[in-house]
Amino acid sequence: MSLLNQVDPYKPLALQTSQNQRVKLSTDTPFTPTYIQASLTQSGDPQGIYTNRVKNRHIVLENPTRASNAQKEHDAKKARRESEKKKRKTAELGRRPTDAKGLWKLENGAEKFDLFLPLHRLWMGYMSELLGLSPPSSVPVAEAMPNASSMHPKLVKADFHGSLLTVRQSKNPCLVGLSGIVIHETENAFKVITRKDQLKLIPKRNSIFTLAVPLYSTLLQTQFEPAEAVSSALSAQRPGTVLDSPHIAFDLYGNQFCFRSADRVGRKFKAKETIEL
Repeated sequence: MSLLNQVDPYKPLALQTSQNQRVKLSTDTPFTPTYIQASLTQSGDPQGIYTNRVKNRHIVLENPTRASNAQKEHDAKKARRESEKKKRKTAELGRRPTDAKGLWKLENGAEKFDLFLPLHRLWMGYMSELLGLSPPSSVPVAEAMPNASSMHPKLVKADFHGSLLTVRQSKNPCLVGLSGIVIHETENAFKVITRKDQLKLIPKRNSIFTLAVPLYSTLLQTQFEPAEAVSSALSAQRPGTVLDSPHIAFDLYGNQFCFRSADRVGRKFKAKETIEL
């Protein structure tokens, strides 16, 4: 189509005779056929064009712009960057951001052994439920001993925050005999609070630890006991630590235990021969 034959559909209506005169339409002269026949056709048969091309048809008045492939790729990359940015915000903090924010630094005066005894007692109840220990005075000591083969898979995946660890053997002789409550476990070290109210960082490598687990359950059986019996049991039967009651001792080889607490949960451990230092 030449420039002379091109029609501008957005120009003022040709039906408007004067600027202030409104277009009068009726059923005999509807707007669409009248407008098309008068303005949008350059043919000698505008009635035929309207009948063949417009009448009883759906016509798109606007041509929607279609996004190009480059624009689609750009939008997809932008969406991926936004999703990765949100994941980084909600993901767990690494060692450097944690150290920078001081999340694992204790306040002044908080390095007290007695302050973490409730955490240790909570851990004893957690182990009682995890290992299915029997309640005290229900079975003799010989029968209360759980099966070691069923305890080992649970212990290697257990959470040690609140446990009481003792260094039994180490290449560093200054660490031998050091004992305390674990307040933070990393991939290569345990951070413990000793009875002397000292914060110690004990490396896992080249060290053998002794882990004490209660022999009997520390959870109170309150289903069929009166409230007075429960209160007396709380005051009389609660030991200071797991070492103050019958317990089971396990050797923990640090060289085979260099994993974070969260990583040990989904890891499959295989039985290996004992490796001496």
